[in-house]
Amino acid sequence: MSNTKAELIEAARKLFASKGVDSTTMNEIAELSGKGRRTLYTYFKSKTEIYMAVLEQETNHIIEHTEEILNLQIPADEKLKLYILVRLDTVKETVVRNGSLKAAFFRDVVKLEHARRKLDTRELSFLRSILQQGIDEGTFDIDNASVVAVTIHYALRGLDIPNIRGQFTALGVPTSRLRQSIFNMIFYGIVRQPHPGGRSKSNEEWGESKG
Repeated sequence: MSNTKAELIEAARKLFASKGVDSTTMNEIAELSGKGRRTLYTYFKSKTEIYMAVLEQETNHIIEHTEEILNLQIPADEKLKLYILVRLDTVKETVVRNGSLKAAFFRDVVKLEHARRKLDTRELSFLRSILQQGIDEGTFDIDNASVVAVTIHYALRGLDIPNIRGQFTALGVPTSRLRQSIFNMIFYGIVRQPHPGGRSKSNEEWGESKG
């Protein structure tokens, strides 16, 4: 991407974040970017087109941050935990930093679908890779990595909106406790795990001993 195009997209993002998409004009985008209307219309024919470019940029921001984890030389279970943390934090940060634009992330489902589909595809690929690593290492007992990847993916998607809106915080749940609960649910489920000495072990105890 050229520097000029990137500057136009960032100018649009800032205006969309501060004023909202509907209240922003192409003239304002051209003025803030310092590139002029002619240059703006050379790259983007409409506000919808530049809006889609902003969504794609923000989607790529999430993908790039989570993709870095795949190259880390760490065990698969630690990699999956780190992936979950970084993904939840990055999605929240990306949406929250966009101010007024964040309403569009929840409202404009049709326009978001293309960007969301790209994110979904990459996330499923990342999760399959991590799960397969765990199978190869003997850490994960999984029959089908693709099915489990889809299950984890949609579980994380379901956490996005309450996480972004701070609904967990409103319930008085400490961040560390929430994260441990997410890990326990994904790794160990809700059934009490058998203890080597014969006593059933709670998921919280099991998760702490594994961590």
